[in-house]
Amino acid sequence: MRLRKGRPIAAGAIAVAVVATALTFLALPSAEAATLGSGSYATTTPAGATGPTGCGGIATNPRQYVTANAPAGAVPTNDWWSSLLFKRTDCNYSLPLEAHPMAFKPAANGLGVSYTTEAAISGTATGVGEYHFPYTTEFTLGVAGLNAPNTLVDGWTDWTVTPSWSDGARTLKTTIGHGIPFVYARTSGGNAQLTFGGAPTVWSNSGARVGFTVRGHDYMAYAPTGATWTVSGSTITSTLAGKDYFSVALLPTTTSTSAADRTALANTYGTYAHNHVTGTRVAWSYNQSASTVNASYTVTTTAREGTGSGTVLALYPHQWKSLSGSTPITQTYVSPRGTMKVLTGTGAFTTATRYQGVLPEIPAVADSAGADLSTVGAYLDQVATGDPLAGFGNDTYWTGKALGRAARAAELADQLGRTAQRDALLNAIRTRLTDWFTAGSGESQRLFVYNQAWGTLIGYPASYGSDQELNDHHFHYGYYIAAAATLAKFDKAWAATSAYGGMVNLLIRDANNPDRGDTMFPFLRDFDIYAGHDWASGHGSFGAGNNQESSSEGMNFANALIQWGIATGNTAVRDAGLYIYSTQAQAIQEYWFDSANQNFPSTFAHNTVGMVWGDGGAYATWFSGEPEMIQGINMLPVTGGSFYMGYKPSYIATNYNEMTTNNGGPPTVWQDVLWSFQALGNGDQALANLRANPGYTPEEGESRAHTFHWIRNLAALGTVDASVTANTPLYAVFTKNGQRTYAATNLGSTALTVTFSDGHTLSVGAGTTATNGAFTWSGGNGTSNPPSSPPPTTTSPSPSRSASSSPPPPAGSNKFFLRSGPALNTAAGAGAATQTITAANGNYDGTPHNPVTYTACGITGATNGAATQFALHIDAGTAVGQGVQARVSYDFTGGGTYGRVETYRYFATDPVAGTEQYTQAAGLASSSGTLSAMNRGCVKLELWNAIGNANTTVRVDATAANGNQSTLTIPYTVS
Repeated sequence: MRLRKGRPIAAGAIAVAVVATALTFLALPSAEAATLGSGSYATTTPAGATGPTGCGGIATNPRQYVTANAPAGAVPTNDWWSSLLFKRTDCNYSLPLEAHPMAFKPAANGLGVSYTTEAAISGTATGVGEYHFPYTTEFTLGVAGLNAPNTLVDGWTDWTVTPSWSDGARTLKTTIGHGIPFVYARTSGGNAQLTFGGAPTVWSNSGARVGFTVRGHDYMAYAPTGATWTVSGSTITSTLAGKDYFSVALLPTTTSTSAADRTALANTYGTYAHNHVTGTRVAWSYNQSASTVNASYTVTTTAREGTGSGTVLALYPHQWKSLSGSTPITQTYVSPRGTMKVLTGTGAFTTATRYQGVLPEIPAVADSAGADLSTVGAYLDQVATGDPLAGFGNDTYWTGKALGRAARAAELADQLGRTAQRDALLNAIRTRLTDWFTAGSGESQRLFVYNQAWGTLIGYPASYGSDQELNDHHFHYGYYIAAAATLAKFDKAWAATSAYGGMVNLLIRDANNPDRGDTMFPFLRDFDIYAGHDWASGHGSFGAGNNQESSSEGMNFANALIQWGIATGNTAVRDAGLYIYSTQAQAIQEYWFDSANQNFPSTFAHNTVGMVWGDGGAYATWFSGEPEMIQGINMLPVTGGSFYMGYKPSYIATNYNEMTTNNGGPPTVWQDVLWSFQALGNGDQALANLRANPGYTPEEGESRAHTFHWIRNLAALGTVDASVTANTPLYAVFTKNGQRTYAATNLGSTALTVTFSDGHTLSVGAGTTATNGAFTWSGGNGTSNPPSSPPPTTTSPSPSRSASSSPPPPAGSNKFFLRSGPALNTAAGAGAATQTITAANGNYDGTPHNPVTYTACGITGATNGAATQFALHIDAGTAVGQGVQARVSYDFTGGGTYGRVETYRYFATDPVAGTEQYTQAAGLASSSGTLSAMNRGCVKLELWNAIGNANTTVRVDATAANGNQSTLTIPYTVS
């Protein structure tokens, strides 16, 4: 969940056995900072910053919402049941808990139960749209007279939770969970009671069992032997024969409504009705020779009467499609994730998921004449010149994006033998990571803080709720871990646990801790073990349950664990990454892409979703309604761990074509990300699109070098060949025109022979990536000179989050230089270039139309009594009367609201040689608001052609020696 603008687009938001010593950690000292190897982290929140907050925005301790029976150690967050514990929205009970096949909602009188089988669909086929199976109380399970002031958490296991109620005279505890079609209850102080909105349809009432139907859904309640049920109006009650337990089962969907069929199902379920679930547990292992990840899911039961064991489970599609050694019965349930199949018996099952491999980066294999190699080399020079991390925000997410961009470039520089550029990029990564991994005395920026109450590690500056709501830790920290993995390949001393590797492991343990014995952090915080994918919201307090949009950033985290684990010899981390990666790769194909066209409701008019919700999915994001971003947010970042998106090449075209249809044409933003995705299905077409649009604006976390490298090589390699595996974690197989290319990476110190499942073998030297030689680079050695200036960039509007992509300016600097990107920066560029401003082809005087937008944020200072000044060097070539117009806007707090907006009269160009200077002397055409002091505020400059039928350009990146620097000076004394 990324609340970039604070309001969601999605309307639904409203409505393992691991070696314990692998991540060994010293006890937390009581001082304000804790040392970990050469690094350190703080133990107190910086002044002015905040940690997790509960209902009403008040700092809270989650232990106030658990009973004495709850497990010790860190509490879970980011789960399907988190609103029960976090209580951020409902201060007493919780919002709906989407367990599947049932959903639940605690209330004062007990546990509301829902099973919705008809999807509610909203939106349009070409715009934002969503489907939900909304929570609707069918009955409430409780104790007669219960009126509890709140619901607490009595315990939890890997995919169950036990809510608890008490009003002083009566108590209720229920155990509910993913894939468990039972509610197990323990009571005291009164009769067991089922309460309905009206008289239920009772189809069986015999002895200890009562069967009833609500909204067409069949249930059976099971009391202890010797008990009976009494039906009276809208309630069903039982004394439980003096016992304290009962259960209610949701019976599967049947093709017959006969009493005999329902009774037969009730009898089957009755075998397990009093085997109350008291534990659930996952364990995983990696079979390297077979390239499979085996995961066992085990349910522990306690017999409340008799000596029975085992239970009934409902499996999600990603589970039953990978099931090993068990066979589901024919009965099924409806769920927001598609058909759930029923498994009865021992209460355990195993999945064997094929692992298709990852690489540090796509291999450099293709070029016939040397021109393309020169092109990527020149682009690489641009990335590695100056500070490769400049122009990004200082918070954990945007720092991560910067690190990810630099790491991708470093990997391809190494492949191309560009050691100077590689080392410059690695040095920048090392310096920035070391800064973040060191908490100095009184430091408040670029540090991590351990919050003991919540058992979490928070980076400051935080963003998108990563501090107060514990959102997105796997998104943010995955970039850090991935960059550290790249660095570790070249600087093992830095990556040692005794140096800074311990801090990398600390981030892993926070976001998805694989060590059950580590009480500092919860086990697998962000990964939902049974659902097979991450959840982004820490609190999950939404009417539609928890949510996640960027499944691909979750996969970036999983891939980072694989790469870091291999680079540092940490097999526990590697195998945790393999489990998360292989499981979630299948979940994404099922629940974000629905690539087999089986899981989305038949009337939902989209082939993909931008967000998965607990009760459905949405063709939407938290930050944009543009189709490119709705679909692209589940494609970025593009890395050597992105091959899972290409497991079904035919689906790539389905997904990409929907984007162009919904967009009304080819992409105009995030083109590089979308073309990179397209290349997994049709590299030749993606390359043609890239060559035809050299002026595109790179997505913030991408570089031209990496995009060209990725697409050009996939055009040669073809598509991912999912039919072949290898006996090493770092591998990939591609096929084109019937010819396979095999690739593998060896991070070890001795040569390695990799064997593929089709019998092919590949020798891989120490510290190298090798292919079978089907293609090779030729015509250059990676030392070509860069172009005299970067390629022009498009005038497509920047995505909404670009306002966060600039670092705070240094004290005293109120003069900004126009830089390619586009961006504003207090430092001049390294060499003059131009940025294209699209022709008006109409009259847009006073109204921005296809503007090029330059932004700087993090500004703090007081007004100085002056006025806005700018000097923009414009060139219209031989065209006459192009009207370039500027608008300058001030956001005083960085919250997205611009309190002062200044629109200047347009500047009519002449056909003179060279540039013309457009300044504030053109005069104000209009203005609104009053300048005010800025506290981490933003300034935005928009440039567009108000009139004229030809493109113009603005000069950017000029040095003082180049002259004619385009600048913006704001009327502030910056502090």
